[in-house]
Amino acid sequence: MDADQALLDELHRVYLFEELDDAQLTRVLRNSQRCSLPAKSLLFEAGQPADRFYLVHKGQIKLFTLSMDGDEKVMEILYPGDTFAEAIMFMQAKRYPVSAQALVDTELYSFDMKSFRKILEESQQTCFRLMAGMSRRLHARINEISNLTLHNATYRLVVFLLEQLPEDAIELAEIHLSTPKSVIASRLSIQPETFSRILTRLSANGLIAVKGNDISLLDVQGLRDLL
Repeated sequence: MDADQALLDELHRVYLFEELDDAQLTRVLRNSQRCSLPAKSLLFEAGQPADRFYLVHKGQIKLFTLSMDGDEKVMEILYPGDTFAEAIMFMQAKRYPVSAQALVDTELYSFDMKSFRKILEESQQTCFRLMAGMSRRLHARINEISNLTLHNATYRLVVFLLEQLPEDAIELAEIHLSTPKSVIASRLSIQPETFSRILTRLSANGLIAVKGNDISLLDVQGLRDLL
């Protein structure tokens, strides 16, 4: 399988591209670029003009904002298969609203917003199918906002831990945090010291065991009962 066909197959698995036919995807591919980012390097900063959106191929990307005091708030952590910045193509002012930074060595594909939007303008059916996919993602984000605003820090952390497991996990399970705990804490709107205290308390209650970035969920059902 050549590189172009491998990328086409990868795009078919991404919500943004899954409704496109092969001819449309080939047009997308012609306007794509592959780039590598060393760990901790910036891809773009908030406020910069935006003309491309991205797909994470390998690694992790952190989307974040800075407060007036310089405090960082992580808005999202992106993993292979995740796209970002695509919604900007539908905005009048095309500027990145957040900054993007590689958490580890990362490989990305970038796509031209104008050429992708032209494909949508040429096919009403494709456009509506994409809108349906974006609507599903919006509902997921609304649920996530509710989790961040309506529940306490312990609830948010337990939900995060359980989300790392297969749905049918009921007994002892092992997870590895590939993202720094400080970044996860910011994403969950939890202060780092509070994050550590919650892990300590869950450990003391026999629900988990923590060793560095490896966490054993000793009582999966007990964690679910907290919710």
